[in-house]
Amino acid sequence: MTGRGRRQSAPSGAGAAPTVPVPVPVPAPPAPAEPRPRPDMARRLLAAAALLGFLQASSSFEVKDSSGKVCIFADLTVAFSVEYKTNAQKEVVHFFLPQNASVDSQSSCGKDNISHPVLILDFGAGHSLSLNFSESTDKYQVEELVFHYNLSDATLFPNSTIGEVKTVSHGSIIQAHVGTKYRCISSQQVNMKSVNITFSNVTLEAFLANGTLSVNKTECAEDMGSTTAVVPTTPKQTTSQVPTTSPAPTSSPPNPAVGKYNVTGPNGTCVLAYMGLQLNITYPKKDEKMGLDLLNFIPHNTSVSGRCDNTSALLNLTFEKTRVIFQFALNASAEKFFLQGVNVSTTLPSEAKNPKFEASNNSVSGLRATVGNSYKCNSEENLQVTDEALVNVFNVQIQVFKIDGDKFGPVEECLQDENNMLIPIIVGAALAGLVLIVLIAYLIGRKRSHAGYQTI
Repeated sequence: MTGRGRRQSAPSGAGAAPTVPVPVPVPAPPAPAEPRPRPDMARRLLAAAALLGFLQASSSFEVKDSSGKVCIFADLTVAFSVEYKTNAQKEVVHFFLPQNASVDSQSSCGKDNISHPVLILDFGAGHSLSLNFSESTDKYQVEELVFHYNLSDATLFPNSTIGEVKTVSHGSIIQAHVGTKYRCISSQQVNMKSVNITFSNVTLEAFLANGTLSVNKTECAEDMGSTTAVVPTTPKQTTSQVPTTSPAPTSSPPNPAVGKYNVTGPNGTCVLAYMGLQLNITYPKKDEKMGLDLLNFIPHNTSVSGRCDNTSALLNLTFEKTRVIFQFALNASAEKFFLQGVNVSTTLPSEAKNPKFEASNNSVSGLRATVGNSYKCNSEENLQVTDEALVNVFNVQIQVFKIDGDKFGPVEECLQDENNMLIPIIVGAALAGLVLIVLIAYLIGRKRSHAGYQTI
């Protein structure tokens, strides 16, 4: 253990670390700290943004049955890469499934053996992505993925020589056990003719029992590499020339203390946050093995800075030689704020091959709530920065932009907490029903026993 008794490094372990697939690079929404993209790529991204609004990487969608119960839930990041023809040459465009994508009215929970559940997401000028589900004895799967894209959309496909709607499809890509949600942080690429689709940070479930998201989960193979006893992590990708081993499991450190952090702007407090903060980094060591570094932020030793304007805000937290920057954004059309990006920089233990560590992810899209309300989650949340870095937040409550003084607005709870609360309510209701049944049976039995006697 190093640092101030809060940082832990895992000892070396045996066994080779599995490699993970390399996601196809796709441009993320621009952030202040990132280098500018090439001019031609920037023009395409800005053109797409003009049509689709905020091109945020992650969005949540639901399909409900006639009684209002959810039968399909999806929270996922989808990045598209499409090749098309122009007069001069072939062009390739890159774009995300936008946050303002909508669930098509043709989405359905299915009808027994007549039709299967399907989630259809519409976006832009005539584009759609369909996930068709099927179920076997103990598993369900995305049986077919279908993508329709409209080449007459000059915003996404400028100078296209073909003005028609193209359709591509792919077979089963996702499979999970019935009664569990499918979870995959890692990137999964689907290659089709002229189209590449990359899924990441996926939480998905079909055939939901009682309309609630399952607590148990089926993890994808990419996420089930080397893990520790603390949080699931994906080991750093290696090549055959650099043999590595995964870090051995370590004892879990105590949860970090909850600190209060706020940023003040021209109109008063613009970021108000309560949370415990922990950094989790997997890194290669000088002996070519893998190490694990865990750091709990100590609130009274953490410095706070930041800035904000009408549509974005930064919360900068620095503890010892470690800095975490949270970048928030505003979706004006939906009147919601959300975490758009996370940037991490730290100094790893001396055993690390490269002690200086930096990582960023500008398409996180988490901690989302309506402007004027606060987002709250008592459950631990793992924010994936890269394959090597996780930022874990505990007992978080946060509000951005519209804040009345230094007080949180109405609470919007995370899905994990809602599910955790639902279980004891169901158990309590079942017990109350059982007691009522026993009481009614007792009263009926007592009445019948008196009926056999006559008054003299």
